[in-house]
Amino acid sequence: PPPPYVYSSPPPPYVYSSPPPPPPSPPPPCPESSPPPPVVYDTPVTQSPPPPSPVYYPPETQSPPPPPPVVYYTPVTQSPPPPVYYSPETQSPPPPTEYYYSPVTNSPPPPSPVYYPSETPSPPPPSP
Repeated sequence: PPPPYVYSSPPPPYVYSSPPPPPPSPPPPCPESSPPPPVVYDTPVTQSPPPPSPVYYPPETQSPPPPPPVVYYTPVTQSPPPPVYYSPETQSPPPPTEYYYSPVTNSPPPPSPVYYPSETPSPPPPSP
């Protein structure tokens, strides 16, 4: 029964497994698929990004800052001190300044002559 063993040698079928020709067929479909890509490039989805811009400059964020400055510029704090310092009764202080310039001070010029008394000319005569 050795001959039957020879039947077990079915290597030829293996050669059948070599069907490389079929692959060539698939390439054709690829070219047809190539045209679609361009359409994707033309998609106007790229123009959609601009919308987010509005969210970038929210006007509500700019509004909050202004309020703080108003509190910092409270004129009430600057107004109170002056009145107390400038009390109506304290208005009298300004006059003192005039007191310094009182007409009596107009007399200062005369003293000048006193500085250089006419007696000074007298000393020269004795020298001779």
